Amino acid sequence: MCLELLRSVTPLNTLRGPGPFRNRDFSLLLSGQLVSAIGDQAHFMALPLIVLALTGSATQAGFVLGLGTLSFLAFGLVAGALVDRWDRKATMIWCELGRAVLTAGVAVALWLNKLTMPQLYATAVLAGILTTLFQVANTAALPNVVGQRQLSAALGYSQSAASAVGIFGASLAGALYALGRTVPFAVNAVSFAVSAASLRLMRARFQLDRQDVRTTSRLTTEIREGLGWLWRQPVIRFLTLVSAADKVRYGAGYLLIITLARQVGASPLWIGVIFSGAAVGAMAGALVSDRATRRFPLGRIAVVMLWLEALMFPLYALAPNPLLLAAVAAAESLVAPVYAVAMTTHQLAITPDELRGRTTSAVSTLTTGALSIGTIAGGALITTLGAKPLVWLCGAWLLILALLTTANRAVRQAPPAGALPQQKATSAAETADMTG
Repeated sequence: MCLELLRSVTPLNTLRGPGPFRNRDFSLLLSGQLVSAIGDQAHFMALPLIVLALTGSATQAGFVLGLGTLSFLAFGLVAGALVDRWDRKATMIWCELGRAVLTAGVAVALWLNKLTMPQLYATAVLAGILTTLFQVANTAALPNVVGQRQLSAALGYSQSAASAVGIFGASLAGALYALGRTVPFAVNAVSFAVSAASLRLMRARFQLDRQDVRTTSRLTTEIREGLGWLWRQPVIRFLTLVSAADKVRYGAGYLLIITLARQVGASPLWIGVIFSGAAVGAMAGALVSDRATRRFPLGRIAVVMLWLEALMFPLYALAPNPLLLAAVAAAESLVAPVYAVAMTTHQLAITPDELRGRTTSAVSTLTTGALSIGTIAGGALITTLGAKPLVWLCGAWLLILALLTTANRAVRQAPPAGALPQQKATSAAETADMTG
């Protein structure tokens, strides 16, 4: 159903050529990830409830949920180097199968009433490592699956699918948990198996053939090589640092919005509506991201996003009721997916295929770390300053980022995605076009 919805709102410019959904491999990839994302939603809604039932401790529940992020921070750079060494398709399939086994183990232990906290800790850490490898390999492989011409459209559809799961997934997750506490974990295990099967059916090469793969060199040397290349790209370097600074605010924003919603009398249902509003805004932005990325320079998109965020975030402090909070959340979330698609398209388009795993993991590790810092600091700042003063502080932080980005000449001169020098990457669909 979600795929049909995405097809129905395909931007006109992607219909002029062979769009991503005419690419069998991309359809398989997105379908598998969509099923897996729904399973993840059910899993992560059920997980804290299970921990609370076992221990009665909210701290333990938060710790288990946070282990996945900690795994990314600890393993992200290594994952990038491994993804550039290993066969990306095989890596992704084994990651999905591994996560299926781990999640099925939780379901079986629950069914037998033998689930323990050590098993949950081990599952969270191992699944976090496999998730890190999968995500890095997926991003690095995408230009080879869809081809450079459809990269921004494919990224936009992926963002739209994630937003669609955010809108509808919570209700489905609640319904699955109501059927039985083992059901969400069993469904997630099946979803990983479905994703692995969809990957196995794909024919595209996930990386270019390389003669100089160095499996005997030190991982640290290869990581430094990727970081060094990234640092020599002034646009990516600056915008990655700005994105990390913005993620600090974003991490604090989740708890901040919940606190503001409670202060205006929002029920748990209305709090869900507020975050659904954010997901709707993000989905709308993702659906137009391909058109915007092709038409407007990356620098202009970055500047517009930061200025809109700086001007709109303070409205959270002024909203007098949950409905207006939902409206602010929807409006504020509109531009971020456009920027994410534009930035990722720019990064992948200019990065050599043999470095994509390392550069992708470096960017993700930095932004994930910043998000974690914001999440941890958010609660302390709300307690110290209060919710509304923190909103104004975050608004000032965004204003500084907008001014710095506007003043950066290299960012202002960054071209649209369609004008970038393209790295060689041929998808199965493009090969068929050339041989047909």
